[in-house]
Amino acid sequence: MPFATVVADGHPGMADPVSPSASPRRSFLKEAAAGAVGACCILIPAGAAVVAWLDPLARSADGDALVPVGKLSNLPADGSPRRVTIVTSRNDGWTRDNAVPVGAVYLRRTADRTVEALHSICPHAGCFVDYVPARRMFFCPCHESTFAEDGSINDPQSPSPRPMDTLDVELRGDEVWLRFRNYRSGIQQKLPIA
Repeated sequence: MPFATVVADGHPGMADPVSPSASPRRSFLKEAAAGAVGACCILIPAGAAVVAWLDPLARSADGDALVPVGKLSNLPADGSPRRVTIVTSRNDGWTRDNAVPVGAVYLRRTADRTVEALHSICPHAGCFVDYVPARRMFFCPCHESTFAEDGSINDPQSPSPRPMDTLDVELRGDEVWLRFRNYRSGIQQKLPIA
């Protein structure tokens, strides 16, 4: 008498269509698919959050923008420098402040329609430079660097590695506009601070 195969559900003659090695494979594939879906559910929002957090760093700062700093008619015709506080909006990527003092420059008229702008920070150690009208020169009180009215070093013993930093100036009618930047101190090259 032939031998009948009995399966778990009690029906004779029907063999189990799933081989014993297929069950662990299916479990692995289910777990791998669940892991991949779970990773996507975590990594995609986390990646979007990182991009949103770093986005302000990728935006350009207002460093190349020209800002109004005064009127040409207010500058003395004899070339004497006038200290001007630079007030502009400040954008650090995450915050924006309007009408904030960001630095100071010395403006001086060198011809009828020509203006020179000198940064008020000493290139040696970053101290503020004062203008001494009686001696017609700039003086840094920190390490006694001295500069001529045009910003050049006027003492060979000066510790400053370079002349005072000049800034780009543009005249628009009677208004003086400039591109304000800060530069690294203590080095010979005039390198802007990013």
